[in-house]
Amino acid sequence: MKKQLLILGIAVSALGLLNVRADDAQANYDKQCAKCHGPDGKGDTKMGKKLGVKDYTDAKVQAELKDDEAAKAVKEGLKDKDGKTLMKPSEGLSDDQVKSLVAKMRSFKK
Repeated sequence: MKKQLLILGIAVSALGLLNVRADDAQANYDKQCAKCHGPDGKGDTKMGKKLGVKDYTDAKVQAELKDDEAAKAVKEGLKDKDGKTLMKPSEGLSDDQVKSLVAKMRSFKK
């Protein structure tokens, strides 16, 4: 019985951690990404339209983008061919938080 309770406790704790990570990713997305990419990832915002951001609900866009490229863009930002900043780097995020943001972006795929 004690062993079953211990296993149940571990499982509940693990589920709690996953939920915290999802909440953390949502909070980071809302703070650092949604202004341009929109709450739904479509990029249908004033800034998103101005910068020509991609629609992350589009399966073709998702297929063309690699996770390592997305993580690099989050960490380092993006510049156009003339060196103009298109996306500022996200500051103060751990590697796990960056991975969570990439997973959040992937969740927009329809």
